[in-house]
Amino acid sequence: LILIGGFVQLLAGFLAFRKYDHLGGAAFLTFSALWSSYGATRIIAGHLVNIGAGNSEGFTAGSIAFLVLNAFLIILASSFNVVLLCMTLAMELLTVCFLLFTLENLPLPFEIVMLSIVSIICFYGATASLANSMFGKDLMMMGPPLFTVESSKKDTEDPPPCICPKSHCTSGLRTIADLLNTGAVCGVPTDTVYALAASCKHPQAIEKVYRIKDRPQEKPICIFISNLDQLRAAAPPISPLLWEFMENVYPGGIGCIIKKGEWLKKLGVGAGYSRVGTQDSIMIRVPDLTVLVHLIDMTGPLAITSANPSGEVDSTHHDMVISRLGHKLEGVLCDGESDEVVASTVVNCTKIDESGITIVREGCIPAGKVMQIFESVKNR
Repeated sequence: LILIGGFVQLLAGFLAFRKYDHLGGAAFLTFSALWSSYGATRIIAGHLVNIGAGNSEGFTAGSIAFLVLNAFLIILASSFNVVLLCMTLAMELLTVCFLLFTLENLPLPFEIVMLSIVSIICFYGATASLANSMFGKDLMMMGPPLFTVESSKKDTEDPPPCICPKSHCTSGLRTIADLLNTGAVCGVPTDTVYALAASCKHPQAIEKVYRIKDRPQEKPICIFISNLDQLRAAAPPISPLLWEFMENVYPGGIGCIIKKGEWLKKLGVGAGYSRVGTQDSIMIRVPDLTVLVHLIDMTGPLAITSANPSGEVDSTHHDMVISRLGHKLEGVLCDGESDEVVASTVVNCTKIDESGITIVREGCIPAGKVMQIFESVKNR
């Protein structure tokens, strides 16, 4: 019966772990080991090995170790529930029985009473764990904790300095799109590093980007579109060679600088025409990130620059954007780690037909690979 009791406690331990009750599971598994050890030693070893006062030092030391271990379990169980607390207390007394047995000083009535109490508690605890686990609710009461430990930490973290929805939620995407459409500046993920985004329909928002980053006015801001068909619909004066090159690099981490013109207004740039690019040129990129493409479809072309104070390293996680610039932004679209640790590669294509392309900035796409793509397109 004692060995069967050990199996029942083993079952209760596994059930507790299934409910993610790690404390209860560890306690029941420990009790199972103790119960089985007690039973095996008390019944089998007691008769076959003939444990006596002169040859029981190891068993005595083991029972004392169990007493110390169980004392810690009692402290933990008191903050868990009444059943587990009663179990640990009964196990402490059972371990005392084991100690008295090794010292040949165990009263038989005391042992019977203790085994009966432990058996009842074990049976109730195992039955309650099984029932509550099967039905997903507390059908059999386990009792409240004897005391609770109050955490010194705040119950809730400080709220973020701006709106920070998750990128995988449609509602989050709509929230950021609504902010951008009303002239806000938001941090957004890209297929390279995180960026600051402003709607091209709101020149004051693009101006705000310069202030947020402390970006020099002579440094132009590029625009992102969602697909190359948008550019075709605007009918810019682009040569077949440039079209072919763009088709081979978009979507991706390569931005192309092309000649600026009134066609940008057909693209949807609107009132922000004078605040993006330079007087004569504009860098356009089609990002290879689904969530950002959907965002651009909801807002139109976005003015984009890296989400970091001017001169500092790029932001590769939304937490970096929030901590560095969150207090200056209206929102940050949270998408976790960025795909790259450096920004995009920028290519000047304004004289692609006369003298080819030049690498303005080497980023996540190596310059050699860009030139290889261009040569391949040119040869075709």
